[in-house]
Amino acid sequence: MHRALLSTVIAACVGASQGALAQSAPPGPPGAPQARSAAEAELEIVTVLGRRERLAGIPGSNAVIDASELAETHVMTTSEALRKAAGVNVRDEEGFGLRPNIGMRGLNPTRSTKTLLLEDGIPLAYAPYGDNASYYHPPIDRFARIEVLKGAGMNLYGPQTIGGVINYITPTPPEELEGMLRFTGGNRDYANTHARLGGAGLLLDVVDKRGDGARDNLNSTLHDYNLKYLGQFGDAHTLILRANRYEEESDLTYSGITDAELAAFGDRYNPFDNDFFKAHRNGLSLSHDWSLAPGVDLTTSVYWSEFSRDWWRQASTTSDSQCNAVIYQVAGVSLDFARARAAGHAVDPDDCASRQGRLRDYRSFGIEPRLSVEHALMGLDAELVAGFRAHGETQHRKQVNAASSEGQTGVLVERNERETTAYAAFVQESVSFGALELSPGLHLERIDTTRDNELTGADGRADMDEWLPSLGFSYLASDRLTVFGGLHRGFAPPRTEDLIDNSGVVTDVAPEESVNAELGLRFAADDGSRLEVTAFRNDFHNQIVVGSIAGGSTPLAEGKALYEGLEVSAYTSREDLFAPGWSPFAQLAWTWLPTADIRSPFSRVDTGAVVPGAEEGNRLPYAPEHLVTASVGLRMPAGFDLHLEMVYVDEQFADFADTRHAPVGGNGQIGRIDDYLIWNIAANWNVPGQRFSFFVTVKNLGDESYIVDRTRGIQTAPPRLVQAGAELRL
Repeated sequence: MHRALLSTVIAACVGASQGALAQSAPPGPPGAPQARSAAEAELEIVTVLGRRERLAGIPGSNAVIDASELAETHVMTTSEALRKAAGVNVRDEEGFGLRPNIGMRGLNPTRSTKTLLLEDGIPLAYAPYGDNASYYHPPIDRFARIEVLKGAGMNLYGPQTIGGVINYITPTPPEELEGMLRFTGGNRDYANTHARLGGAGLLLDVVDKRGDGARDNLNSTLHDYNLKYLGQFGDAHTLILRANRYEEESDLTYSGITDAELAAFGDRYNPFDNDFFKAHRNGLSLSHDWSLAPGVDLTTSVYWSEFSRDWWRQASTTSDSQCNAVIYQVAGVSLDFARARAAGHAVDPDDCASRQGRLRDYRSFGIEPRLSVEHALMGLDAELVAGFRAHGETQHRKQVNAASSEGQTGVLVERNERETTAYAAFVQESVSFGALELSPGLHLERIDTTRDNELTGADGRADMDEWLPSLGFSYLASDRLTVFGGLHRGFAPPRTEDLIDNSGVVTDVAPEESVNAELGLRFAADDGSRLEVTAFRNDFHNQIVVGSIAGGSTPLAEGKALYEGLEVSAYTSREDLFAPGWSPFAQLAWTWLPTADIRSPFSRVDTGAVVPGAEEGNRLPYAPEHLVTASVGLRMPAGFDLHLEMVYVDEQFADFADTRHAPVGGNGQIGRIDDYLIWNIAANWNVPGQRFSFFVTVKNLGDESYIVDRTRGIQTAPPRLVQAGAELRL
């Protein structure tokens, strides 16, 4: 019934948009909306930060990573790009950036579950309500810029409104014929071909990317095809159409390694040569902007996507029992597979008569009209933004247990269908009192979810409603200085599987709720230098901690938590400092998180028992105190430029007990993760008067070895990566 209702709403809105387009041919009468170019209209449709002239007055902290920064530093992964923004903690996983773990303001980055990801303002995750986990992420290559929004302003989006919003923006299709072809190659069998061709409002973007991951037996190949159309119909209507196809095949394990395996076999060790991941995603979306009158715009977005992934693996963590029928003799003692790994004994997964397939299919679709009205309120300048979202998603989940190390058929042990229907409404009124602008807002989420165990016939249903108020402000202290701040209620819904168990029993688990506050200042100088400093406080009345790590090894738990910190973003440059054409520049993104504390013991939802180590006063896992990304560079005559980047990540804990030393014979999931410092360098030569350029990059210049994650066992960072390439522009 819910899907039928959503389909009816979508069809009606698409029909209305088509009708409006049909009526838009003749130019309007005097007083009609001022004509905008298609590119100017697109900026207002796809961004979350609003029009360019209003960036300085946004009532919340924000960052923009633009096209030149992405291109000149030749970022290989999303992780490399996002760490350039203060407040963002990005943890690598397999070394190829295909499943970035993104956390903001101290929140656990595992699977990016607490971060809202958008592409051109449209939901990017395949199940943002029922399973907001990132097992798919488009290649960073095809984005023109990245927006990061935190604070009260994020309450216009959802459903996750706690840490922040990340919006990836694709390039604007050109009117004249343009194109680009780039080749990049490097060690660890890295090869990347990126082609872009556009004209007459169409743009085709193709990426073919392949290479080895951080450890042995990790190798990935992906293909990404993106088609975008931008058209303007009369002075009042702009239409954006997008179609995307993503394909991935990876030799990829889920399990990390134990401390003893790391000591015995080194950072690159990974015995699982039969684990395999295959995925594809198809996406379609339409955005229509209608300028109804001067200062009145209605933007309607309709979207659909389907995502399918099959992950066949012989271990999900270092501690699971999938291969424990295999027995090894170690120093005269019989040890099963997991205990042999914990002892640092070499294991051979080919001896394991087991391979489990976690097979997932997702569908997601929705519609979101958004109205913006500039008006007068009791003689004051004001702007109203209001809209709603109708969203539906389904999950089809199976698990097949094969009886051999390379099997892909076997016993069906799980077959679930999960459906979520969500309706959201939001409104924000921004009122200007001279230099002061106040922006109160209200957001409503209504969520209905069901889970059906098709093997047993058990099913269950749950629903929730949440009201989310917000208040932001900005004060233009001068032409250069803005003071901003805000207060809003943060929200993140629990996953379907956390609400309803496999027997259809509804668990009494509340959504994640917090009161988030920030206060900051933003300074911009005439020469382009800028500084933003923001203090933040996220106070969780109820925080949901990781509940399922591929096999249920960590119970779902909830409790009170507090995060407090400071973010600093800065950029400066000096044109022609030494001589004409010699321009140095520097950039900084620093996050200081002195407080990331448990404020009440975290208790298991199912039994009420306190999770071992989750005691009041302990620091929360995966919340480093300091994150620093700093870079300096020099633009030189004859088209040369050079970039040197430093990345520092402070130490962090992997468990609630703040265990500093991993136990002897441990599984690698417990213990401190030491801090690390790495250097990256990039050099470019844009050949003067020509349409081609050359570049070289070195990532992890000192070839540092360090641990990035212990969630499922130890994951290590990639070694030194040397890459070079050339780009031809049409």
